[in-house]
Amino acid sequence: MSKIESKTLLQTPYNFEENWEQLLENKNFVKIFLSDVLEDYIIKQRWYGGKASKLKYIELAEYFRIQQHGEVYYGLLLEVNFEEAFYQHYFLPIAFVTDKNFANDDRILPISIKGQEGFIIDAINLEAFRKLVFERVLTALPVDKTKVQYHKSVKLLDQEYKSSRFMGLEQSNTSIVYNEKYVLKFFRRIYSDKNPDYEMSRFLSEKKDFKNTPAYLGSINVIDSDNEYITIALMQEMIDNQGDAWEYMLKELHLVFSNLETKNIDINALPETELFNRLAINDVPHQIIDWSGLSLFTKIQTLAKRTAEMHVALGSEFEETAFTPARFNGDYEVWLKNRLIYQFQNRLNTIENNLHKLDGLALELANEFLNKKNTIRKRFVSFDWTKFKGERIRVHGDYHLGQVLVQDNDFYILDFEGEPESTIRDRKVKQPPLKDVAGMFRSFHYAIYATIFNNESKYNHNLEDLFKAGELLYKYFIGVFLETYIIEIKKANINIGYQQERIFLLKYSLLEKAVYELGYELNSRPRWAVIPLKGISNIINH
Repeated sequence: MSKIESKTLLQTPYNFEENWEQLLENKNFVKIFLSDVLEDYIIKQRWYGGKASKLKYIELAEYFRIQQHGEVYYGLLLEVNFEEAFYQHYFLPIAFVTDKNFANDDRILPISIKGQEGFIIDAINLEAFRKLVFERVLTALPVDKTKVQYHKSVKLLDQEYKSSRFMGLEQSNTSIVYNEKYVLKFFRRIYSDKNPDYEMSRFLSEKKDFKNTPAYLGSINVIDSDNEYITIALMQEMIDNQGDAWEYMLKELHLVFSNLETKNIDINALPETELFNRLAINDVPHQIIDWSGLSLFTKIQTLAKRTAEMHVALGSEFEETAFTPARFNGDYEVWLKNRLIYQFQNRLNTIENNLHKLDGLALELANEFLNKKNTIRKRFVSFDWTKFKGERIRVHGDYHLGQVLVQDNDFYILDFEGEPESTIRDRKVKQPPLKDVAGMFRSFHYAIYATIFNNESKYNHNLEDLFKAGELLYKYFIGVFLETYIIEIKKANINIGYQQERIFLLKYSLLEKAVYELGYELNSRPRWAVIPLKGISNIINH
């Protein structure tokens, strides 16, 4: 269908003689719907992850009914194919409405069914659909053998629907708040497997009763034609919070950097510490405590404790094979090196093509990165599984300050979907728990530099001095975090290896994470490329 025809179609409703309940069996409708109409709609959605690629065509991989008492909606599993010879799958629930007041948002197609004019819309905008989904979860049977499987946890106590609203702007999913008590996250980008967020949430909540993550309350999985589970929705308790730990840290760090002036602190006189030097709060020099305040360090201790408790819960399972700890082996080593060498090569090309966008310290560090590329590559290749005594477990996989909610003096960990660039199977590979720790350390590093960049004009010191102060603070942050984390882990007999092994794994994971970040920064905000470049420099020169 040509663009002109599709535009006419948007103005003149297309008429079909089938009932809504049979509409998706009409090949002509599917053809019209999937062509330019849905393409034009989908590329404008926040949750669409293919914006950097060229869309070729959309296929309807599967469809299923989401229904109750004769009220019918359709769930579509769409296969989006790209010119670059890869594809992604998306979940889109649709509804037919005749009242245009219901079709103010996410209107996809004007259409006439048996002479009745209306619109096909994204069903999530319709309160009737949201209510139906909630009621299907509430009334789920203990064992559901149908194609669309609703599951309800014993922790979901409500008996009736009261209200629903959108949670806010999200990038890759759509979350609905029910009864101001629960959050149902609809996964938009989907995979032919159970979503790790669903698996981890259910495991931590139901099997391990881990308190510092939103409790698992229910879910919706679809069994596709290949008999694979596809998670389309996850319901959890809503945690009252004061925002995420990233926002919290930025506010706190702004005060810390402002203190340089108000407390008249001489940056060059501040006492140094070694990178990865474990520190109890009593070991932190009084000049550092005076500069940054005690409460920030006690918060870091709490976060370290919660991180350790998450890993203890994930690493103390001996029945469910998806969660039992595993030793390092040759297969893991090959998988790891293949991924990292490919990623490293990609980043090398990116940096060579973007050098012209850099200046000052960023350019200096970028040249160091290029000059030491063989050293970095050797670091990645130096992984030798036979030397490790520790164990691998299921980990968070994308652990940073933005994945943690702040509630008074405590923290709640969420979003276990894993690294966005990874395949679903890669996200489920058991990893050293220190990989999550490294992710949080990179997040500390980012928060420090983001504070400097966002408020540079408010501080009287030059950038070089601010960076110096920031690097020093970073070492104290990770020293205090490591001390608490390792004590908690050892208490629970989780095996993360001996001291030398832990330092190797931390450095390895920090290098991996910083190289991963480099691609994003160079492509979207070159000024921030200095952050991962400094992280890489810290490791290769340590």
